[in-house]
Amino acid sequence: MTADVKATIRTRKFMTNRLLCRKQMVVDVLHPGQGSVSKTEIRQKLAAMHKTTPDVIFCFGFKTCYGGGKSTGFALVYDTLDFAKKFEPKYRLQRHGLYEKSKVSRKQRKERKNRMKKVRGTAKTKVTATGKGGK
Repeated sequence: MTADVKATIRTRKFMTNRLLCRKQMVVDVLHPGQGSVSKTEIRQKLAAMHKTTPDVIFCFGFKTCYGGGKSTGFALVYDTLDFAKKFEPKYRLQRHGLYEKSKVSRKQRKERKNRMKKVRGTAKTKVTATGKGGK
């Protein structure tokens, strides 16, 4: 946890977005003589700064400046977890473990596509629902 002690976090371009029930800001992380700081540590520090829990904070888009020592990214602090689940894209929710995408194999997708080619109109929905082709 030495990186946790030495990293300094500053926020700028702070904005309260009432329509999306969140606060959004640009985050500057100063970490001289070290590699980039993990997003979980950044979330914990931002949670302490904004008096909230780390699960409603979403950090992304961090780029390390040339020469190292400074990273810049973006952070969103939602009012509640429900608002976060409502407005955040699925891939970001998936990074936090709040969304699980159903995995359909490639072969199954191709077979379904070819079954749908054989029928016309509204019958295509029946093909996808039942999983069997109508002849």
